[in-house]
Amino acid sequence: MKTTPFAFARPIGMTIILCASVCVLPLPSEAQTEIQTLEFPYFTLRNRTESPEPGEAYGDERSDLKAGHCRVGELDLGVLSPFAKAAPAFMREELLRVQDIREMDPAAVLDGLETTTGARGPAIYVHGYYISFEKGCRRAALLQQNAGLEGRFLWFSWPSDGSVAYYTHDEADLYWSVPDLADTIIELEQRFSAKTVDVIAHSLGARGVVLALYEVANRQPDIRLGRVALLAPDMDFEIFARMLPRIEPIVDSITVYAASGDKPLALSKQFHGYPRLGESGNDVSKIGSVEVIDLSDLPSESPTGHLYHIYSPAVGEDLRQLLNERKPASERSGLASEGNNLWQLKSAEGD
Repeated sequence: MKTTPFAFARPIGMTIILCASVCVLPLPSEAQTEIQTLEFPYFTLRNRTESPEPGEAYGDERSDLKAGHCRVGELDLGVLSPFAKAAPAFMREELLRVQDIREMDPAAVLDGLETTTGARGPAIYVHGYYISFEKGCRRAALLQQNAGLEGRFLWFSWPSDGSVAYYTHDEADLYWSVPDLADTIIELEQRFSAKTVDVIAHSLGARGVVLALYEVANRQPDIRLGRVALLAPDMDFEIFARMLPRIEPIVDSITVYAASGDKPLALSKQFHGYPRLGESGNDVSKIGSVEVIDLSDLPSESPTGHLYHIYSPAVGEDLRQLLNERKPASERSGLASEGNNLWQLKSAEGD
């Protein structure tokens, strides 16, 4: 296979960063650094690029729906592998590479999910802003592992540009993708009607999911979905509160994960002029049916405070209990009640 300059540059850069991080940062737990080779199905609205590199198989242009399987594994660092085990949690993403992409018919992907989901049904995940296909594959793999969603995980990738300067462009591409996301959610519910379909979204992707669920509720008011988990949602808090009554009847529950110190959401608040749903400190009594999990007491797992869903073992464990064990906040370990629908997540001892 043809190798791009990036394929050489990345291991070299990682060598420098790993060596520096080992010297200045505390060692993570073994659970935080263990990385497997992971495979999961995807749906995408991105264009094909014809690139020989698996991670670059799809670009950032809008296209028709495609599907397949993505395999992600650890970079081969050779003699430098011991440094990887001493790397901080937020660098795990950089230790991964996309090893293979197998495009398939969307129906065949769903056929495969029917054989692997077991009794619980699928969980569809929608990523946020500034996500190329390659970065999205890596982060989806980490979320699947952190939340224990193997076998029921489906990644939905809309055509984000993967560029930090293209926020408004990403917003437009997200809105363009909402009808297809709504179609996919309806298709999943129809195919897995005897089971439960969970919906997970991060950051800007959470805004797309709320809009898609609003459309689903209008088109299929009798549909019934499972748990909805919105992680660091980049959405106007008041707009969410206004849309909530239309969405509530079609889902079992909605859980919002919020935190103080989330730098991207603080910037989004400045840009839009209104508080974001994923920021702590909102008057959550206005969304009383939603369980809000405040993560502000957790140790920071990344420089931005925005990626706790893939880096924090405590958040991963809470998602496991929510999505796999179907437990409400009142029954999940590690949560302390702060009000009628507000909970504080504490780190497990030793994290």
